[in-house]
Amino acid sequence: MLRQSRTRFSGYAAAAVVVAAALTAAGCGSSSSPGAGGAATPGSSSSSGPAAATTPSAASSGGGLGAQSVTDYLSYTGGKAGAANKSLAPVDIGYVNQQGGPTAVGLLATNGAQMAVNYINSELGGVDGHPVRLVSCFIAAAEEEGTTCAQKFLADKSVHVVAMGGVAIGVQSFFSALGGALPVIDGVAATPIDAAQKNAVILFGDSTHVLGPMGTYATTVLHAKTASVIYPADNADIPGALAIQQGLKAAGVSVKMEGYPPTATDLTGVLTAAGAQTADMVIPYTDASGCVNIAKALTQLGITDTEKIVSAPLCLNGQVAAGLGGDFPKWTYSIASSLYGDPTDPGMPAYMKVTSTYTTPADAPDPWEIVNFGQLLTVDKIFNELGYANITSAKILAAAQAFKGPQALGAPALDCGKYPSAPAVCNDRAQFFEYLGKNGGGFKKVAGWLQPPS
Repeated sequence: MLRQSRTRFSGYAAAAVVVAAALTAAGCGSSSSPGAGGAATPGSSSSSGPAAATTPSAASSGGGLGAQSVTDYLSYTGGKAGAANKSLAPVDIGYVNQQGGPTAVGLLATNGAQMAVNYINSELGGVDGHPVRLVSCFIAAAEEEGTTCAQKFLADKSVHVVAMGGVAIGVQSFFSALGGALPVIDGVAATPIDAAQKNAVILFGDSTHVLGPMGTYATTVLHAKTASVIYPADNADIPGALAIQQGLKAAGVSVKMEGYPPTATDLTGVLTAAGAQTADMVIPYTDASGCVNIAKALTQLGITDTEKIVSAPLCLNGQVAAGLGGDFPKWTYSIASSLYGDPTDPGMPAYMKVTSTYTTPADAPDPWEIVNFGQLLTVDKIFNELGYANITSAKILAAAQAFKGPQALGAPALDCGKYPSAPAVCNDRAQFFEYLGKNGGGFKKVAGWLQPPS
């Protein structure tokens, strides 16, 4: 996946300036958070237009996981058809996300997690009949809030695992205070701190490893020799930009980096300084508001080649489409999850069916919502495999680390522990789609599940 929405916020992913963090951030549009235990609150983005705009062309080559795609969530989770028994004790999952302050990495991550819980309780029988419940803690703006959340989960003896959304601030203090006592299951990790934890499992990958495939794409598909990377110069976006730079350099591509103040709106000068007009590949790495501004600046400069402009999926939400007249930027997108509406992805109809009931059309395409929905389904799968009476932190961690996929809405195969320096990372692949516009054919698959340059 990948980081997104920061419109009124100041940035998706990273936490520190370490090479990685925001990869994922796949995106959230601005949206209010769901109420505790209730249905996800609809986002503020428009519900018309975006869903249609995200639908890929049926003529494109196959997406998703092909024959390995997860098409039956009841079978995937091992649940029992029907509603959970509300009179039984709940199965609690600690849930932490960054929201409520000036910076939101993956705001719709919470919507995706709550959507999964609501769906599990309504149609998949919970866990042995017990309803699933999120015990949420949100980090708004301060590093010490990570400690507060960790202490909250440790004090609640009903919590045996923590699911993490898009968190960049407070990550270090969170894991330090947790002390390895509880397993943490990430969808996409916004910082390299997560990846280094022995008690964490990152199902969709972290930014360092999932943004790295841009280097492979640059040389094997575009045959690019030069690239320009444009990004907001803040600690939420710098790590992801550096991860992209690292992948490009590893592939032998000459890279020019150009950061800009997060509050800047006219970005034509930034693109010019980055050499975007002559570069073989232009990579905007930013949040939703930045996507709109960069798209307008690229058009002003006459840079409109959909193959040349390659972005993380941060721009695939209703807010961006609304800011650009009802459609997404006509760029190429890398994504570490399934692409919403992809008719060539056998696993997408199941997700779209759930979203028609449990979320809004404008939010459903958001990569953060997709990732966290799939992430929580896997947590439920682990619970069901263990059985309600056998749920312990140690058993959850062992089962999560042993999970090889395929991940619902994720990569075809997982390999947790592949990277010694990043033992929590389970995926390092991304697929690529060229977007031709909602009236020009939608998305076209141009590369499937590439890995970073060696």
